[in-house]
Amino acid sequence: MFRANAIYEGEYLLGTAIARPLIAKRQIEIALSVKADAVAHGATGKGNDQVRFELGYYANNPNIKVISPWREWDLSSRNDLIKFAEKYQIEILKDQKGEPPFSTDANLLHTSSEGKILENPWIEAPEHVYSRTKSLEQAETDPQDIIISFEKGDPVAINEKKIKPDELLSKLNNIAFNHGVGRIDIVENRFIGIKSRGVYETPGGTILLKAHRAIESITLDRGEAHLKDEIMPKYAETIYNGLWFSSERYAMQKLIDSTQKNVTGDVRLKIYKGNVMITGRRSPFSKYKLSLVSFDEVGDYNKKDAEGFIKISSLRLKN
Repeated sequence: MFRANAIYEGEYLLGTAIARPLIAKRQIEIALSVKADAVAHGATGKGNDQVRFELGYYANNPNIKVISPWREWDLSSRNDLIKFAEKYQIEILKDQKGEPPFSTDANLLHTSSEGKILENPWIEAPEHVYSRTKSLEQAETDPQDIIISFEKGDPVAINEKKIKPDELLSKLNNIAFNHGVGRIDIVENRFIGIKSRGVYETPGGTILLKAHRAIESITLDRGEAHLKDEIMPKYAETIYNGLWFSSERYAMQKLIDSTQKNVTGDVRLKIYKGNVMITGRRSPFSKYKLSLVSFDEVGDYNKKDAEGFIKISSLRLKN
């Protein structure tokens, strides 16, 4: 997904959407191992997750039975669910104010919060909603410089120290937390046709996306880079809609992966007060040629060639 620079509607890094097919696939594997004929999920009847889970189930086992309590039982609202839990003495976690929490999802990549006061898109999200990032006011007062190394499109090291993917993301999460990086507050278009307001934190992922685009900027040809950018919204929407196991996602993935063979090198970033700034990039496969771009060298570029190029390019504008 990060090889594709996938982002939904310009802001959402798909932290919940990408988790659902993984969970669904694992549920089916467990069901098979214990000879179960059904699986269940706790998604609401108004959200995307019911779609994502169930498409994942059927893709991995077309004959599986699905139990969806929110749709099947007499539960029509969040309050009904809270009353149900109280009736059967099911413990509900409390937020920092001692109240039932927002509708949340959390994994290594991201945390999302919806519902309650957040349902009014004009009201600013209170600070206690956030758990993975410091506010800009509380963020570190000194910037932090880091180097992320990539091999064939995948991050493999921080500050020249190779670490496992989960450890790398955890480390980036910690860095981003201290500097207030990774918060977004958006109104998105759900697959089922409803607009919803969500407050999301994707700390390490925000750094990673910026770094990956930076290493691609010197290792991809213009045509490759622009083609990737053209299909990225479709790829992101496909994941958002729960179609990870679809034929079109597999097809796009092959194209995306084929562009990554030379996406190797280092990116230096400065992290500060919610900002992720690229300060350097280098690669043994760099297509950046100083002899062509420099204002101080003639190199292999003949400036007279530009004159003909411009005249040909202008033909359609003169008619």
